[in-house]
Amino acid sequence: MPGKVRFIMSELHMRPIVVFRFSQTEGPGYLGDFLTENGILWTQINVDAGESLPSDINGFSGMVLMGGPMSVNDDLPWISPLLDLIRQAVRLDIPVLGHCLGGQLMSKALGAQITRNAIKEIGWGEVSKVGQNPAPAWLGSLPSSFEVFQWHGETFSIPEGATRLLESAFCANQAWLLNDRHLALQCHIEMTAPMIQAWCEVGADEIREAFESPAVQQPATMQENLSPRLEKLHGVADNLYAKWIEKIKA
Repeated sequence: MPGKVRFIMSELHMRPIVVFRFSQTEGPGYLGDFLTENGILWTQINVDAGESLPSDINGFSGMVLMGGPMSVNDDLPWISPLLDLIRQAVRLDIPVLGHCLGGQLMSKALGAQITRNAIKEIGWGEVSKVGQNPAPAWLGSLPSSFEVFQWHGETFSIPEGATRLLESAFCANQAWLLNDRHLALQCHIEMTAPMIQAWCEVGADEIREAFESPAVQQPATMQENLSPRLEKLHGVADNLYAKWIEKIKA
């Protein structure tokens, strides 16, 4: 993995990135640290706390969607207007980045389907590049397969015009890229040690109910060798986040 990349931008001339949170325990995590360290202005809207969505996306240079326990197919009042904001961002070439639920929201906004995955994935697992060399500018410095963190029971199909980037043994669609700037992830690369601890506590019942799944780990297993695992995960995040913020316009 390459070393840290710093993109120090002038805060006086930059519109902030907007980060949408949908669950108290599923904030930006390592992404927030990455943006701050690289001098990128960002603001957070806590949808789970009832904070209002913006009327349009023009005031922001990028749009980030985090994870959450709900389904994008749920009848929630904020989903439809948020899908409209995603479509507006894509029309305006404002980069969009989605993590898990966020990637599913991006997919649904662009006409793809969100369905139950055959196997629930919870914990650490390998993802692999699709084909010989998908999106070399984005994935070229990453190995052919690497470990990420997972927590999902649903999956997205690939929107028209997007390129499928990553897959796993239990979920064929782990990431896609559209127009070289919009990145949707089914997996989580934003994890921190406190986030994993919190998810294990909040999701204890879900883990117990899915104990027979071959892709569901117990909390103790998820927290084994945590520091070196997170270091490698953050190396993956550095690669993908650095490429994504290259697309940000002041």
